[in-house]
Amino acid sequence: MLITPGKLLAQINSPADLKKLDQIQLVQLCDELRHFIIDNVSVYGGHFGASLGVVELTVALHYVFNTPYDQLVWDVGHQAYGHKILTGRRDVFHTNRVYKGISGFPKRMESEYDTFGVGHSSTSVSAALGMASASKYLGLTDKQHIAVIGDGALTGGIAFEGLNHAGVSDTNVLIILNDNCMSIDPNVGALKDYLTDITTSKTYNRLKDDVWNLLGKLSHFGKNAQEIVSKLETGIKSTLLSQSNLFESLNLRYFGPVDGHDVDHLVAVLNDLKEIKGPKILHCVTVKGKGYGPSEKGNATTWHAPGTFDKISGEIHKKVYDVPQAPKYQDVFGHTLVELARKNEKIIGITPAMPSGSSLNIMMKEMPHRALDVGIAEQHAVTFSAGLATQGLVPFCNIYSSFMQRAYDQVIHDVCIQNLPVNFCLDRAGFAGADGPTHHGAYDIAYFRCIPNMIVAAPMNEQELRNLMYTAQLPRTQKAFTIRYPRGQGVMPNWRTPFEKIEIGKGRMIRSGEQVAILSLGHIGNYAVEACAALAKKGIYPAHYDLRFAKPLDAELLHDVFSSFKKVLTVEDGCLQGGVGSAVLEFMVDHGYQAKVVRLGIPDEIIEHGEQLELHRECGFDPEGIAHTIELMLEPSPSLKVIQ
Repeated sequence: MLITPGKLLAQINSPADLKKLDQIQLVQLCDELRHFIIDNVSVYGGHFGASLGVVELTVALHYVFNTPYDQLVWDVGHQAYGHKILTGRRDVFHTNRVYKGISGFPKRMESEYDTFGVGHSSTSVSAALGMASASKYLGLTDKQHIAVIGDGALTGGIAFEGLNHAGVSDTNVLIILNDNCMSIDPNVGALKDYLTDITTSKTYNRLKDDVWNLLGKLSHFGKNAQEIVSKLETGIKSTLLSQSNLFESLNLRYFGPVDGHDVDHLVAVLNDLKEIKGPKILHCVTVKGKGYGPSEKGNATTWHAPGTFDKISGEIHKKVYDVPQAPKYQDVFGHTLVELARKNEKIIGITPAMPSGSSLNIMMKEMPHRALDVGIAEQHAVTFSAGLATQGLVPFCNIYSSFMQRAYDQVIHDVCIQNLPVNFCLDRAGFAGADGPTHHGAYDIAYFRCIPNMIVAAPMNEQELRNLMYTAQLPRTQKAFTIRYPRGQGVMPNWRTPFEKIEIGKGRMIRSGEQVAILSLGHIGNYAVEACAALAKKGIYPAHYDLRFAKPLDAELLHDVFSSFKKVLTVEDGCLQGGVGSAVLEFMVDHGYQAKVVRLGIPDEIIEHGEQLELHRECGFDPEGIAHTIELMLEPSPSLKVIQ
């Protein structure tokens, strides 16, 4: 089902086409663009509220600036759907986030208009400033550089680092603060309160009108324009000494706040700002989900990425099952943490701006004083957790695997070097699905396995997750404890099992067998179970072991495997380089064993977006791929390349 664009939108294949429109037509174009996004997302799914909130801003930016010569950088990219549609991807937009289709985020290899690949927040200011500095160095004084960053992303430390540098850079960079009081969940922290104060300040709102009235007349001032603007800025600063401006203190000219849904005014403002050189910030107030009643009036978190829905009623489509379904791993984490916290008053939950995504919101509702959202600040979340641990508390720091990459130094420096018992729960380990390579949790086994004073574990099912969490909160004075688990459902509808302690570093046999031993880690071991069942129908009976731990390895189990089998297959949903398969090979070599070892996992390449099973199949460790590999290993002269 292809969505038909409106009359004006159908004519727009590039920003050059957009510029052919009369400015009076932009309101209609915004209406058509908004409805095109609503129509597509309601049918195909995807991120929703963020893109609706910047429709007018997107149209104004491409109308005023000379993209792609002028560099437009979107932060995160949840809000870039309108940008994609206006830059030549309208007719393929229905493939958004679909396997082999266009990416849900800006991506350099996809379009020249996507100046910087994004997926993790808070990077836009630094990227745009780098581009602006390059243009300055190359003498391209007419080139504009625009970073669009949300108020949620502004809580990320790298955003402040970029702002701090931008203020002294003397570069032609415009930072647009898209202020909608939301990231995925409601924003938290002092910065949120500060921005609210600005947008409601009578002084700012009175003086902003004077700013825009003056800027609107810049053309009449000619060569004296810069001098007059400078005088006005000085006057504003002296008037507001009692209410200092954070951005002005960083030497960024501050303009706003302005209505982010008035496209005509935005065009006028952006045209004026083009004439003002140097670093500056435009504060744009928008509404997430603007123009679609259910998302404006409903839960903004729900409408961040609602899946498919009825665009007329706003009813979100939910699958109906005839039999009980296994829960999502994140929900098992959320409910289990509450169970444990009721019994252990020292447990504290921490998340960097993902309470609903991690299901820490369950604990936040029942124990708000013990479950903390620290904003989009992964580094702070880790070191904050370390501080809690020094005082004898039991922190459970829940961070998506791919986001944990941003706090790697803190894990080493602030947790492991100090040998502190911080518990890390890494959600979205393995392939994240339609969010693609920026969100795939491909590397955590490798990057945590190499750190001293670190335990790395992965549950094969919900019961194992509960027991690992139970084990992690038991008294210990040393070592960080990482538990990784995937996005999506588990395998146990009846998952509320009694807690049992798991011996750290102890794996388990799933089934005995002959000729080949399968060593799996985590949820992907369920694929090995399916493969073994399929192979049994062919008279092939491999043994299967669930390692549970990538570090420390179960030495007793591995000694038994290598003493009994000359062919071993390792399976993991992480990168092959440095992963658990590599750990098994290291064990084999260190102990003088000789065996034919084949490793299945994520290869040394960037895997694009798609459904998880599609990506597992592409990499060869879906159930059929595992079974096929076993059959190849058992051939007299296997054509399979193996590592010995």
